[in-house]
Amino acid sequence: MEERPGDDRPQLPPPSLWPVGFAVGVVCLLVGLVISWPVAAIGAAIALIFGFLWAREVATGRTLYAGPPDEPVADAPAIPANQGEAAMPEPAPGERFPRSRFLEGATLGLGAVIGAIVTLPAAGFALLPGFLKQKAHKVDLGPISDFEENKWKVVTFARDPTEADITRRTAFVRNNGLLDGIPSFTIISNRCAHVGCPVQPGGPVFEKDEKTIKTDNGDVLITPVLPAAGFICPCHGGSYDQEGNRIAGPPVRGLDRYEFDIVKGRLVLGDLYSVVKVEGSGKTARIKKVELHGPGQHASGPESWLYPLQPPH
Repeated sequence: MEERPGDDRPQLPPPSLWPVGFAVGVVCLLVGLVISWPVAAIGAAIALIFGFLWAREVATGRTLYAGPPDEPVADAPAIPANQGEAAMPEPAPGERFPRSRFLEGATLGLGAVIGAIVTLPAAGFALLPGFLKQKAHKVDLGPISDFEENKWKVVTFARDPTEADITRRTAFVRNNGLLDGIPSFTIISNRCAHVGCPVQPGGPVFEKDEKTIKTDNGDVLITPVLPAAGFICPCHGGSYDQEGNRIAGPPVRGLDRYEFDIVKGRLVLGDLYSVVKVEGSGKTARIKKVELHGPGQHASGPESWLYPLQPPH
């Protein structure tokens, strides 16, 4: 602000950089939630540092201004009362924190506390579940005697018996026989790795031989099948071999698989996991497994490095 003769008004203080740094930190935090946790952590740190400096500047009111070149930098003087507006009273001798400044800080602090009390619980309930690993229900598929060795079955079951209609799933199950005295099974999800369409067996389905088994998880439907051509997605032409490896079409990887346990002679499903590649077949297959990925998400190679960060499944 250019001084004029007889103008005793103080020069305007320069703009503060703390709000700019705070905004940059918030942007980095939001971008990091999409692409990378380290970027989100850096953004949060920047936002906290600049937010603290900004709040301290607002609370103390010590905005520096540049005087004439031959004068030292000093605190902005109070505006005289004869400028048309009532000036704040000067603090009494020895008073380090004027009452007006205390009231201003108390009002801002109380508003922030009220805003946090109202906002944080709602935001937590809405956002946190997506970033916490969801505990999957184990599913009893019935006695292993219902799964003949080297025979494929299409098994339909409810993942959560309390919500059977919306948690109904289908898997392809094959009994591989014993491996070191322990039953071995191949259990493949029917969710296509392209966009999640239901995959169909590439061969005849013997519906007349299907049977229903009563379990603690509700009814389990078991249907014999002969997937001689592997598994095929009818939506976009994705094709997989009998081990779930992608062999043609747009899917980015092989079919997901289920972990399993044998409990008192019964086959029990565990969590899903994704597969990069399966070498060999049956009980001697070597599986390169990774954590569960979503449809269309690469599990290996440079494409997997560039894929946005996903919440736990």
